[in-house]
Amino acid sequence: MPDKATVESMPPLSSRDRILMAGKRLFARNGYENTSTVAISREAGTSESQMMKHFGSKQGLLAAIFDRGWAAIAERVQMAQKSASLAERLFGVLEAIAVELDNDSDLKEIMLLEAWRVRKDNRDVLLSQGFHRFADVVDGILAEMRDRGQIRPDVNLQAVRAAFIGMTEGMLRDQVVAKRSQFIADYNFDDVRKVLEVLVLAFRREPAESLKAVNE
Repeated sequence: MPDKATVESMPPLSSRDRILMAGKRLFARNGYENTSTVAISREAGTSESQMMKHFGSKQGLLAAIFDRGWAAIAERVQMAQKSASLAERLFGVLEAIAVELDNDSDLKEIMLLEAWRVRKDNRDVLLSQGFHRFADVVDGILAEMRDRGQIRPDVNLQAVRAAFIGMTEGMLRDQVVAKRSQFIADYNFDDVRKVLEVLVLAFRREPAESLKAVNE
């Protein structure tokens, strides 16, 4: 955490950044549907007209929060791509999700609890451009792994991507739910990684070997 002198020397946040921070904080605390544009503007110390000027709507603000979150994850992903091992590159992508969300608890709650919900103000599922870029990175790594014989050729790579991202999100989401209820999700990132490693091994087995393992 920066010291007081450092904080005082920082330039003041723009109204756009204040609205982003206020929206993220209130969406995480109260949920998207229960947060009004009036409450966001008041929390940000600005007006609704400023919010509409920057984001167009409450859903536009949510999309901007997602895009900023995925941009931060993408920066970590770029570092993960320096690894020589394709499998480690894939794990690095998934680790980037876990680490970035652990560093921002408000973002974690919003992305894991709000990202896939259908909104009253728009029946479409909100997928940010940042997420599309992230999915493209994962698809590229999986395609290279398949080309090198590291993934079975008979499995659909988009299904593999869905399995990896879905399992990662599911395990992290249960941890968020556990903090809000009596649900138990007592595991850490090392445990998440071990589960994903088992999944990698499953995709690398030949079909006959998989059936044999099930029958044993």
